[in-house]
Amino acid sequence: MRYDFNQVIERRNTNSLKYDFAKERGMREDALPLWVADMDFQTAPEIIYRLHQAVEHGIFGYTEGKEAYFEAVRNWFQTYHYWEVKRNWLIKTPGIVFALAMAVKAYTKEGDSVLIQQPVYYPFSEVIEDNGRKLVNNSLKNIQGHYEIDFEDFEKKIVENHVKLFLLCNPHNPAGRVWTPAELKRMGEICLQHQVIIASDEIHGDFTYPGYHHTVLSSISEELADITVTCTAPSKTFNIAGLQISNIFISNAELRRKFRKEVDAAGYSQVNTLGLVACQAAYEEGRPWLDELKNYLTENLAYVRDFLKKELPEVTLVEPEGTYLLWLDFRNLKLSKEELEDLIINKAKLWLDSGAIFGEDGTGYQRINIACPRKTLEQAMKQLKEGIDLCW
Repeated sequence: MRYDFNQVIERRNTNSLKYDFAKERGMREDALPLWVADMDFQTAPEIIYRLHQAVEHGIFGYTEGKEAYFEAVRNWFQTYHYWEVKRNWLIKTPGIVFALAMAVKAYTKEGDSVLIQQPVYYPFSEVIEDNGRKLVNNSLKNIQGHYEIDFEDFEKKIVENHVKLFLLCNPHNPAGRVWTPAELKRMGEICLQHQVIIASDEIHGDFTYPGYHHTVLSSISEELADITVTCTAPSKTFNIAGLQISNIFISNAELRRKFRKEVDAAGYSQVNTLGLVACQAAYEEGRPWLDELKNYLTENLAYVRDFLKKELPEVTLVEPEGTYLLWLDFRNLKLSKEELEDLIINKAKLWLDSGAIFGEDGTGYQRINIACPRKTLEQAMKQLKEGIDLCW
């Protein structure tokens, strides 16, 4: 391997949200953190080199991306996702959650209904409810460890609630589904029929496991692209979330105008200077690093799968098709919500994401981030087993 993902890098005392804010977030300080979706790996050295060059220049004034920036982004999506984008479609934002909030404001008014599919990334519900909109849930169905869409309920919820906007998570966090072109097309056609706009969060699109490929919803047809706001970012892919850069693509001119108006109303203009540098470097030179990382994550997944099968058969892995976030089903333990939290936090001394924060459909589950050195993951699994053993 060209890159060393086994290296354990000390992140404590760096103002890391993941490692340094346990006390502030009501968590025991000795808990091993595998919760928030950032990785314990240094980003690609090619990105670090370009960042060093920018830092050494020493001036951090207002900055914009020129043609080379767009070409790097365009080539990435054309090469790896078979999707051709145009420059005038692009609006840069500091993050995808910000972009989802802008979409909620741009395409709905207070009291309007917005559809999501729980269990889903919890900021989806926050940007809906915090903006005074009505949350409508089309629950995903866990069928023998595989999440599927209830299309009949999907359309029924849209019609009965006069849904104006659908927040799609593709690949899905935390269920790990990489939606197929057929599934995406069927959801899209229902939205077309009922005049529902789609904001598609595709931040995990670069993380798919062998045998799966991410399909950009807007790449399926011009008709679907015409109702879709496609939200992308290099932040999860290259572990640069703190640099705050996302690329939002909107081919429909009127949807783009409304979105940009809300961004302007929020007082936001130029993105993070170093974020622009990192994104361009990532998309120009970062692919070899990413390819090795994905192989490493596949091995981490195999380790967890094997460990659960041999040591903790009562905990079920929801087999992921994408993302580096595993969704573990603890319902066979028949613990209450409070008992499960006590097991994870106080007995296993782990800091995971409780399934309950992803919606009521997540009760009984835990989300664990496996983007860490194998040594860290082995320690986490050891502590999980010890914690469960204490329950019996």
